[in-house]
Amino acid sequence: MAQYLASKGRRLTSANTGSMGGLVALSREECHLAGSHLLDPESGEYNIRYIQDILPEIRVKLIVLVERQQGLIVAKGNPKSIGSLNDLIRNDITYINRQSGAGTRVLLDFHLKQLKISTDAIKGYQNEEYTHLAVAAAVASGRADCGLGIAAAAQALILDFVPLYQERYDLVIPQGYYESELLIPLLDLLLDREFRDTVAQMPGYNVDQMGKVIL
Repeated sequence: MAQYLASKGRRLTSANTGSMGGLVALSREECHLAGSHLLDPESGEYNIRYIQDILPEIRVKLIVLVERQQGLIVAKGNPKSIGSLNDLIRNDITYINRQSGAGTRVLLDFHLKQLKISTDAIKGYQNEEYTHLAVAAAVASGRADCGLGIAAAAQALILDFVPLYQERYDLVIPQGYYESELLIPLLDLLLDREFRDTVAQMPGYNVDQMGKVIL
């Protein structure tokens, strides 16, 4: 996205804060938009409840960026035959987690609760990284046997990927910025065929809903 926007005279600067951190940054007026994939365990909807809780005084637009697969990043060849979250409680498995507030962490905790798996039973649950690529690096180095993340991170480090869930990743944009000239190139980009085709070629990504306005 940054590369495409640069060709339109816009420089995209981003920080890896996790989805919750992005919404908090919006509440502090520290950014123009945030990416978010926070699952509401009660409704099964993404992001809306968290926006209502964290940004109650700010009118925002919620726009779909992509739908993507989340799954377990494992060593090449999956030598320990890891196939589901149920394997995380095995004595021979060490997990690497995302930080509290990350959408991936929320997704994991939701499904662990559904499966009635205690986090205390997972070796490495307390070990955290701040990006999908850092999780993949922990697996590649042998520091962990697996971690929940996206397929692109696994592919980048020549690891294997066990797909588990499909999630929606949205852009949260305050109304004032949404209507400003500043973000016109970004919003146009979501409808750009070349950009959509490029994203669709990334492993685990689906762009059918890209640009759809949820709120």
